[in-house]
Amino acid sequence: MSTYRVSEAAKLLGHSDDTMRRYIDSGRLESSRDDAGRIVIEGVELARFAVDDASPVPGVQAVTRESARNRFVGLVTRVVSNDVMAQVELQCGPYRVVSLMSREAADDLGLQPGVLAVASIKATNVVVGIPADQ
Repeated sequence: MSTYRVSEAAKLLGHSDDTMRRYIDSGRLESSRDDAGRIVIEGVELARFAVDDASPVPGVQAVTRESARNRFVGLVTRVVSNDVMAQVELQCGPYRVVSLMSREAADDLGLQPGVLAVASIKATNVVVGIPADQ
């Protein structure tokens, strides 16, 4: 099982050693002592604390302009998801647009067949082909 010394835990979470010791002293963070008598924190406990301690992302106004120039408005026609990922298909006029995203993102957006959505595409790689009759 992984353990972290106070200084290592502090560096990982962006806190000072003293702050980490205060968390331990106040009972917010469980610790133990290793064979050398140093205070250590089990990795599982540190991960739990990191999630609990995370500050919420500050709210921002709606995005009105962005760098992506290729936007396709369409209807979600299919969502296939598993525990981790989701494949979302949109029909945007004559174009079928397929997006792979986390299942969490698809759930948060409420993506399901019939929902109106906008696909914003900014790609560094675009494959261009020539039709066979040219």
